[in-house]
Amino acid sequence: MNKILVTGGAGFIGSHLCNRLVAAGNDVLCVDNYFTGDKRNITHLLANPHFEMMRHDVTFPLYVEVGQIYNLACPASPVFYQQDPVQTVKTAVHGSINMLGLAKRVKARILQASTSEVYGDPEVHPQHEDYWGRVNPIGPRSCYDEGKRCAETLFFDYWRQYRLLIKVARIFNTYGPHMQPNDGRVVSNFIVQALRGQALTVYGDGQQTRSFCYVDDLVEGLMQLMESPAECTGPMNLGNPSEFTMLELAEQVLKLVGGVSRIEFCPLPTDDPRQRQPDITLARTQLNWQPRVALEDGLRETVAYFRQLLRV
Repeated sequence: MNKILVTGGAGFIGSHLCNRLVAAGNDVLCVDNYFTGDKRNITHLLANPHFEMMRHDVTFPLYVEVGQIYNLACPASPVFYQQDPVQTVKTAVHGSINMLGLAKRVKARILQASTSEVYGDPEVHPQHEDYWGRVNPIGPRSCYDEGKRCAETLFFDYWRQYRLLIKVARIFNTYGPHMQPNDGRVVSNFIVQALRGQALTVYGDGQQTRSFCYVDDLVEGLMQLMESPAECTGPMNLGNPSEFTMLELAEQVLKLVGGVSRIEFCPLPTDDPRQRQPDITLARTQLNWQPRVALEDGLRETVAYFRQLLRV
């Protein structure tokens, strides 16, 4: 049995990770300040003797005894991370410094939930881990993009300087139950709009692409990366290489939800990437991992979750 800390554990991905870790027989300490996390995501775990919840902001030091740390704490959608961009940078950078310091003190291995946004609006397609990216350092999204890039720098400096056991996962677009209905992500946007009979807002001409990974697949990848040999540090892309345009996604959601919603085109946001597709060769070869849930099946589960949440 491991004692495992999950920061951001009440959030979308973090809550699914807590579920899996507890089910595997681990003692899990979930830490969250509830800026984007939701208590409803982890309420069912509170009675479990192997689960503990702590309200805490990772920009402040934390003193606990654990063997592994999953650092997921950070708002991850533009709506939330642009609400308080200075705090977003602090969470990414100060939060990483605090969690790395904790890992160093207790000799824990630590996994950083990085992001495909470190590639910016890429000139290379699909994106592989050796690509350094094309990020606007002063744009409205840079608080998140550059915050995560700096966090990766810190992790690898701790690895080089202190030989800390680190893992860095670059997470591509992920979807599934426990997403916030107002988080501004394209999957939740389309589903909520369709369920409410509203127009589905497609930005630009809808030909920009994303690759959508169901949350169960992503969590499996994170856990496998954490348990991989010490020399497997990453950074490692985790995502689904199947690429879809925004129009294709909108049509799939309309097919599953039904109703009378139409598609409405809006101006493209600043610094919105035109293409996003992971090269997961590294994950396939080092972890024997690849996504298994098809987009239609994952969307069906996500639609069912939002129907119940919104009661529509």
